This record gives sequence, C-alpha cells and structure tokens, in this order.
Amino acid sequence: MELDAFSVRVALGVVTVTLLVLFCTSFHRTRSPYAGWWSLALLEFMAGNAAFLLNGTPHQQWANPLGNVLVVAGAFSVWAGAKTLRDRKAASWQLAFGPAVTAIASFLESPGSNVWSGGLVYLAMMTLGIALAAYDLWFIKSSHSQVHKALSIAAGLLAAYYLGRWMVYALEGPASYTFRTYFGPGPSALISMVLLVTVSFSMTALTSDQLIKGLRERATRDHLTGLLNRGAFLDLATTELERLHSTGSGAAVVLADLDHFKAVNDEHGHGAGDVALQAFADVCKASVRSTDLIGRYGGEEFVLFLPGATQDRAENIATEISRRMAALPTPEGVVFPTISYGVTSSIPAAAGLNFMIEVADAALYSAKAQGRNRIVGADRPKAATIADEARS
Repeated sequence: MELDAFSVRVALGVVTVTLLVLFCTSFHRTRSPYAGWWSLALLEFMAGNAAFLLNGTPHQQWANPLGNVLVVAGAFSVWAGAKTLRDRKAASWQLAFGPAVTAIASFLESPGSNVWSGGLVYLAMMTLGIALAAYDLWFIKSSHSQVHKALSIAAGLLAAYYLGRWMVYALEGPASYTFRTYFGPGPSALISMVLLVTVSFSMTALTSDQLIKGLRERATRDHLTGLLNRGAFLDLATTELERLHSTGSGAAVVLADLDHFKAVNDEHGHGAGDVALQAFADVCKASVRSTDLIGRYGGEEFVLFLPGATQDRAENIATEISRRMAALPTPEGVVFPTISYGVTSSIPAAAGLNFMIEVADAALYSAKAQGRNRIVGADRPKAATIADEARS
C-alpha cells in the first residue's frame, strides 16, 4: 500500500506551521541561537514542502527545484543550530554548499517533466546535512539534561533513512516498487512529521540549556573584554590551585597593569581606552594555553593563573604579551600603553592563591617604582618580605 503523498505533505505543512509559530515565539522571548536556527529550518521545510505541492502543475518547472533547495537548506540549518550548542558557527559557504549543489542538479535534469530532477544529489545532501547535525548534537558537552543524546540518535536514524532512500534511488530508481512503498514522498513526509514533533518537544530543554549557559557566561565574564571577572577568576583559580597542590604541582600568577592608562582616556576618550583594554585581552588569550585562566582584576589591571608554570615560564609569557601588544595596529593618533608585570610562582612551595596574588602585587608595585614597562619576578625566599613592604 502506498501513502498518498499529497495528503501527508498537507498534514506535514500544518504541523510545521504550528511548530514554527511556537518556536518563533520562543526565539522572540529567549533569543536563543538554537531556537532561531530551528525556527528558520521549520520555515524552510514548510516552504519547501509547499513548493512540492505544485508538482504536476505548470509551475513544476521552478517549484520542484525550489522545493529541493529549501528542504536541503532546512537540513543544513538544523546542523547550524546544533553547532551553536557547542559554541561553534558554521561558515556561510558550508551552509550554502548543499543548497547550491542541489539547485544546479535540479535545474539540469528537466524539472518541468521530471518530478525527481536532481533527486540523487538532493537525497545525498539531505543525508549529509542531517548526519552533520547528528554528529554535533552527540558531542555537546553534558549539561543538566542529556536530551541531546536522544536527539542525536533520532537525527542519526533519519540520516540513515535518507541514506537508504539514496541507495535505493541509485540502484533501482524512483519508479521501483521498493522506493515508492518505503522511500517515496509519502513515507518520508510521515517520518519527517513524527520526528519534527519529537524533536520540537526536546527543543525546549536545549533552548533552556543555552539560555542558562548564556546567563552564566554573563555572570562570570567581564562584558568589555570577555575575560573572567574578578570573582569568577578567584573561584576557579582557587579550585585549580588546590587540585594542583594535591598532586604535588604548582602554578604561577602574573599581575599586569597598563601603564599611564588614565592618560589614554584623558587624551583620546574612553572609546580609545576600551580598545586598548580589548586589545590587551586579545593578546593575553593568544599568548597562553587553553588551560590557563585570565581575569580582569579591576580597571586596567589583569591577572593570569598559569597551572604548572615556573616563574621563568610566566615571565616569558609576560614578555610575549608585551611583544604582541606592541606589534598591534592602533587607531589613528592613539598609542597603546606599555605594561608592567608582577610575577610569582608557587613551585615548589604550596602557597595559597591570596598569598601569591599579594606577592605578585608587591612585584608589580616594584615594577612601577622602577619606571614601569618592565617585568619584576618575586624571588621565593624574599616573597614574604616583599609583600610586607608593599603593605606598609
């Protein structure tokens, strides 16, 4: 028995419109990137299936290729949404590749008389887009829910179904009994409708996860530089230092201060000062490892926590930061400030974070007293004395 493709597609359209309205409302409220991409995908699926309803009419020549392109674009939009859950972005050319190839293939195979014009490429691109979405959904970092695993499996099953459609199409053709019964427009629309409803119910959890993650980021990050704020830095660095000490390792702390920063604001305005702060944050991120922590300690003062680093290594990193900062292009008429550093290390002693910051602050004070634009490393045997002098 063959399903009536027209009726199933009409039902799919009604379901898609309903879900689109719900998720556009959700996106308007939460501004979740995932909800936005899913809403776009639903719109593309709806428009594509509406175009397919014109098959068998004089409009088939343009409507059929358009339907192919829009449905493939919907699959790639689902993939783009899945990537946002991993804090990644799909490049524009990646999103355009599938629809563009599908359009070319569809228009080259007589779409006016051939309902399956470009069918082999269309099915291949659908398989690719959905498989990529399944891959990215699977590798989302675990949160309070594991719904992404179930969604990945659902997307993987749909990708497998489209792969089966592609294989039967290639081996037997769209007119074969196997293809018409199990892989034709009717069965595929029915399966898509069930999965759209299932996936859409799960979207709420994923959208909430993304919203909560965004709020957490705002609570722990400095809005201007994107670095950790002072509280978040101290919490994370304290926990990491305790872990390092439990394994017999240590860390280094670097305090950095932009020299004569007030003069930049006074002479060129706070906009120029903001550019200098952002530039310094960028060169810091480019100079350290992914395991290192960087925070904006206050104003124009920054702090770096370098797990496992010796004092010499920390001083080399400070040198590299200054080198990168000096090499940056600057706004016309503006000169980026130089940087003073205070550096200390807990290796081999098991010093606490507060004490290390006090010692680095004392070394930074010494760097300023010596004329700024320099790195002063605290000598471990003299660290306590230096800290005491700084406080007196």
